[in-house]
Amino acid sequence: ITLIVLGIALVHAVGYVTGDQFYGAKASLNVWPARVASAAEFSLSQIWVISGTFGNDLNTIEAGWQVSPQLYGDNSPRFFTYWTSDAYQATGCYNLHCSGFVQTNRRIAIGAAISPASAYNGRQFDISLLIWKDPRRGHWWLQLGSGPLVGYWPSSLFSHLGGHANMVQFGGEVVNTRPSGSHTPTQMGSGHFPREGFNRAAYFRNVQVVDWDNNLLPARDLRLVADHPACYGIQGGYNRAWGNYFYYGGPGRNVHCP
Repeated sequence: ITLIVLGIALVHAVGYVTGDQFYGAKASLNVWPARVASAAEFSLSQIWVISGTFGNDLNTIEAGWQVSPQLYGDNSPRFFTYWTSDAYQATGCYNLHCSGFVQTNRRIAIGAAISPASAYNGRQFDISLLIWKDPRRGHWWLQLGSGPLVGYWPSSLFSHLGGHANMVQFGGEVVNTRPSGSHTPTQMGSGHFPREGFNRAAYFRNVQVVDWDNNLLPARDLRLVADHPACYGIQGGYNRAWGNYFYYGGPGRNVHCP
């Protein structure tokens, strides 16, 4: 299913868990200089913390890396945050473009280019993201790597996320500005399919959720879905080093994805 938000076709390859109560999420994801076909499109890889229904009351908190020429003026992968409390209609924004996310650490530049990035058949560079809810004040905090906290989304921004999340999602999203014509060649992840594996495909590893008692738990019932698997795929697995993981992404338009 391609999600149409404000007239824009968003294509996904994601792993997700649903349940009664989630209080955060954590994963490590490798960073790629994904090629974006036009300024009106973007490619991102992120964690979503979601509550509400996919109607007008959807609340989401999002963080990851993004290539967006329109937003940043270049094709570098950049660290970003996002939020909305009404299904992307009137509330929310990227980074610090509106009041909402409160930055508490000035050493990390939100919206800054991430360097170095991973190289095909070369070295892999990943970032670790943790989103968790402060049980005392109710704010949703963001941590990058093992360093200090970046900042928080105040509980007051949200209706449903004032309490807890009922879905956590991990993976890639691409804008396809040509839903009625040929598919965009904008890349997701590395631009290569999951079957190519390590050093070639994009991944999420150590995919975890936060429970009511602030414990990190493996995302056990992780369901994998690709809107258009001929364009962007997803494949998962488990091992002791990476815990729950998946490879995802692809080139967009190709012989099987016209």
